[in-house]
Amino acid sequence: MANKYVKLDRMPKLERPVLIAGFTGWNDAAEASSLAVGTLNDAWDAQRFGHFDAEEFFDFQATRPQITLSDGVTRTIEWPENTLSATAPVVEALRGRGAVLLSGPEPNFRWRSFCDAVAETAKDLGAEMVVTMGALLADVPHSRPVSVSANSQDPVLVENLSLTASRYEGPTGITGVLHRVCAEAGLPSVSFWASVPHYLPAVPSAPAALALLQNLSVLLKVDVDTSDLEETATSYQEQVSVAVSQDSDLSSYVQMLEERFDSQVEGGERNLPTGDDLAQELEGFLRERNDEE
Repeated sequence: MANKYVKLDRMPKLERPVLIAGFTGWNDAAEASSLAVGTLNDAWDAQRFGHFDAEEFFDFQATRPQITLSDGVTRTIEWPENTLSATAPVVEALRGRGAVLLSGPEPNFRWRSFCDAVAETAKDLGAEMVVTMGALLADVPHSRPVSVSANSQDPVLVENLSLTASRYEGPTGITGVLHRVCAEAGLPSVSFWASVPHYLPAVPSAPAALALLQNLSVLLKVDVDTSDLEETATSYQEQVSVAVSQDSDLSSYVQMLEERFDSQVEGGERNLPTGDDLAQELEGFLRERNDEE
């Protein structure tokens, strides 16, 4: 690997890896995607092996370094950066494959160069697919299941996995650019987006993170230990419900969102392909792609 933007401490050896990315910032409403990637890191015991050159991609006035004290005396600067972590070559929970996790803030500069470097790194590591996880603020109630959409800019994936071809037009984040670059590079990619209540933008959403991981688990047929996250999600629901009940205006608004959500479900507007369908189609797609190569 010779990309000038990627600094490696070592080159991991992985079997049939998938690269999974989650960025803080614009793509990370209620910290759902970063919480999901952090859970994967702990569950799969992923170890850092490299990072992207922070000087090239960050405006330190917008994304500031942090000063920390070591032993209460030594001052250390922690620079914002996007880190690369890898699992063991083969992980049982990953059904005989490895994984690379990409995490950190959304870059401020050189998005095309950054995404080119991610795609090149994924290919150098032999990644079969890139998966991103994001979250957005939406008119949804906290008291209902979290809606997660799965889409791709790759027309072959859209057809073979029955995914949604995104119809969104407007401002985009780093994940939108990354998926476009992956499609141009012939690298299969899928994005998951969780919808979180817009009236809770600053409250980390464990339910949304859990929903992202559940969809990832089904799509890739992998196991993730989410026991701690499930407890946090239960606590989140309880505490938010209590807070909402104490505000009559907010309570009425949430009730309206619940009624609209329920009517959409009853009307079939939220029906998506089942997880088993997606997993089966993905397995067939990757098998055919490997045979062609």
